[in-house]
Amino acid sequence: MSLPLVVLLPFLGALAAPLFAQGGRTAIAIASSTPAIIGLAALFPHWKTLASGGIVENSFAWMPSLGLSFSFRLDGLSLLFALLILIIGILIIVYARYYLKPHENIGKFYAMLLCFKGSMLGIVLSSNLLLMLIFWELTSLTSFLLISFWNHKQDARRGARMALAVTGGGGLALLAGILLIGDIVGSFELADVLASGELIKNHSMYPVALTLILLGAFTKSAQFPFHFWLPHAMQAPTPVSAYLHSATMVKAGIFLMARLYPALAGTEQWFYMVSFTGMATLLIGAYVAMFKHDLKGLLAHSTVSHLGLITLLFGMGTELAAVAAVFHVINHATFKASLFMAAGIIDHETGTRDMRRINGLWRYMPHTATLAMVAAGSMAGVPLLNGFLSKEMFFAEALELNLPGIWAYLPPLVATLAGIFAVAYSARFIHDVFFNGRPKNLPIFPPHEPPRYMKIPVEILVFACLAVGMFPAFSVGPLLYAAASATLGGNVPDYTLAVAHGFNLPLLMSFVAFAGGLFMYTQRKKFFAFHERFKEIDEKAIFEAFVSRTSDIANRMTGAIENGSLQRYAMLLVVSVIAVAIVPMASLGISIGENGLSPIDWPTLIGIGVLIVCAFATAAMHRNRFYALILLSVVGLMVSLGFARFSAPDLAMTQLSVEVVTIVLLMLALYYMPSWTPVESSAGRRFRDIVLAGLAGIGMTLVTLAMLTQPFSSISEFFLQNSKPGGGGTNVVNVILVDFRGFDTLGEITVLGIAALGIYAMLRNTVLTPPPSDGLGNRWSRDAHPLMLQQIARPMLPLALMVSVYIFLRGHNLPGGGFIAGLITAIALILQYVSHGMSWTQDRISVKYHNVIGLGLLFAVIAGAASFAFSYPFLTSTFDYIKWPVVGKFEVASALVFDLGVYLAVIGATLLALVSIGRLSPHSAIKSRSDAPLETEPSAANNKEEGQ
Repeated sequence: MSLPLVVLLPFLGALAAPLFAQGGRTAIAIASSTPAIIGLAALFPHWKTLASGGIVENSFAWMPSLGLSFSFRLDGLSLLFALLILIIGILIIVYARYYLKPHENIGKFYAMLLCFKGSMLGIVLSSNLLLMLIFWELTSLTSFLLISFWNHKQDARRGARMALAVTGGGGLALLAGILLIGDIVGSFELADVLASGELIKNHSMYPVALTLILLGAFTKSAQFPFHFWLPHAMQAPTPVSAYLHSATMVKAGIFLMARLYPALAGTEQWFYMVSFTGMATLLIGAYVAMFKHDLKGLLAHSTVSHLGLITLLFGMGTELAAVAAVFHVINHATFKASLFMAAGIIDHETGTRDMRRINGLWRYMPHTATLAMVAAGSMAGVPLLNGFLSKEMFFAEALELNLPGIWAYLPPLVATLAGIFAVAYSARFIHDVFFNGRPKNLPIFPPHEPPRYMKIPVEILVFACLAVGMFPAFSVGPLLYAAASATLGGNVPDYTLAVAHGFNLPLLMSFVAFAGGLFMYTQRKKFFAFHERFKEIDEKAIFEAFVSRTSDIANRMTGAIENGSLQRYAMLLVVSVIAVAIVPMASLGISIGENGLSPIDWPTLIGIGVLIVCAFATAAMHRNRFYALILLSVVGLMVSLGFARFSAPDLAMTQLSVEVVTIVLLMLALYYMPSWTPVESSAGRRFRDIVLAGLAGIGMTLVTLAMLTQPFSSISEFFLQNSKPGGGGTNVVNVILVDFRGFDTLGEITVLGIAALGIYAMLRNTVLTPPPSDGLGNRWSRDAHPLMLQQIARPMLPLALMVSVYIFLRGHNLPGGGFIAGLITAIALILQYVSHGMSWTQDRISVKYHNVIGLGLLFAVIAGAASFAFSYPFLTSTFDYIKWPVVGKFEVASALVFDLGVYLAVIGATLLALVSIGRLSPHSAIKSRSDAPLETEPSAANNKEEGQ
């Protein structure tokens, strides 16, 4: 249970964080750090198991038929990333407490940051690929919210949209790739996938699956040509940038490549796609970083470059390349997080990030300068710092890569050139910011050191850079070995972690890179002049132009289809269906099957005839809305009788109840509408519509005849056999609704409640004055609420409620249930509104139907969640028999509670919708009196005339 707890805690913390915002920034920072501290404590007991190569797994069934489960896995690789996410997450929270201004919404910020943290933990700890994909998409959404936190800035909104578009598109590709992998392996569980490496790589769909999965990884980790979104995400607050670049978002793609390395790596396609993509990203990011004047822009492009370095290492396939990649993940996280936090401090204390203005800060901020210089030295690969060690391993593996012919020189040259650029932009960061003269026109002058505790997170990370650089085997050796073992599937080659390995070719490459980088920096003016000869590519402008162009095309296509005519939409839909279906139907040779047609009796034939005649009459008389409604109600009645005729009493009762509610609803709506509709279609259009309707009707008739007259096996046999032993009820329909397909029913009543609330929200402040007469000029009845109707309605209420309760209680074994009973109760209450008026009824039934809907959904969810207490899946029901002295033996099913939720939700939603429509008239606000003529209330037109 510890692994799900680690993932769940940040989300719970996100819910609680805003509550602590009232206590101040320190209180919310402490509260937001607590989930990570507990998570670290939960992971600590598993270290011995992981250090020996073991794996810790927690799994819970969710949707086994889809291969989706709550499966979590902790091995060396996931432990490494979880530690980075948790530890750096704590430091970021402490840092953000001082970085954010008092007027900013810190509750919202910490809530989103914790959701982001939980999503990343879900990715690295998931043992089911589909579950991992869910968290993968959550990181895209939460990072979008974090990047656009300063949503008053246009650049922040655009940067967030760009990040979401690129990573979201990659997520779709990843979804397709995972589905292919699951189809090849026959499972989405990580253990099965990693054990099926040869099966996957020998499968014909391996190239497609690999391409799709790498697209997901490359977009997330900003690999070329998708690297452009990451620098534009720098509009986020610096704590977000530090977290996103060091331990979370961009490392998700790296983690995915490491996670699936045993299953997908080792082929030529993997080598060429991963290594050359990493190589291009490494050089492009390093080159652009050198010429950026924005401090965070330089660091962002350097992140792109280092991510390319890690990707290149994973693609090389040499003996220690994957180990070097994992090692650089650790080192990059420490020095890049500290550099971003130092950049945030500089921005916080000077008011700008422009490196052409923030010069000579050493004399004003010596402590911060020292920390930033050490971190920048690590980024450059200075000896005795952690970046030097992983850079040496990178150089060594570049020399080990044996490509044919002249291509063998390419990896060492690329590695050395990237090292030169890394030293150059690191030297620029150090010299231009902390030396190089004096500050120029700073918005905040003179700058000074930040608050003491704002520097502590930077100090901790810089100390880690020193500790790993000087004592690698002691400080990080066991963790690196465990992570490398999990990445390579347990086959870790021999290697040593030492500060120096003697004078060798990798060390010589380091000297060349160091000297070349310093020389490039001293000649920076010439390099800047050379760079300015070329027009700089504005990725944001290109992306915005692409989005705008796509939107214009979509608008033109939409405008060509949508003209506001519902008739046209229906025509296009029917034509599309006919066009798509006519060819396969013709090839199938649709005809009556071998079972033949069933015999028909005269009562059934008469009922069908009445139904057809009324349906045609409804269409023919649609301009007279009242007559059309009456005929339509006859159609519904005949359908109900048809259900009863063919042994479907539940459907018949439901249909009849729905018909009554629908007719009342339409009558209320027609009261405010004209009785007649104008002629809207020409004769040619009517002829066209008749032909299309005829073709569609004939097609559906043929398909129905062919299906029902062919031998077939129905799933109904399963429900008939398992209804009683599995669900404890003999009414199969009700057992399906509350047990077998309870998820569907829960979703349906939720949608029903939302629809009712939507109707209420739209109509709550709307007042309509009904017309004084019908379409023929006949004035409405003077008796708004007839006495006879009142006298009949009052005794009908208790009788209907009694029938409703009876239908509800017997529903599990006989026709009935919560849905039908809810409609019956709703009809009985509607009758009171119709017969006595709104005010009279509401004085006696002072129920808020919003609460009834909520109570119904609450009962349904509680009934479903109660099964968790007994370690069963959601909505698992049970039943037993109880014997009472007088009543005797009878059955009680837990599904009854769920059915009660359905009952209440149906009542609340139906009455809320109908009462909202009934309240539109100004007469509903006046006490109803049977002797009050309707016309005594002035119309809107009369009011206007009197005002004139």
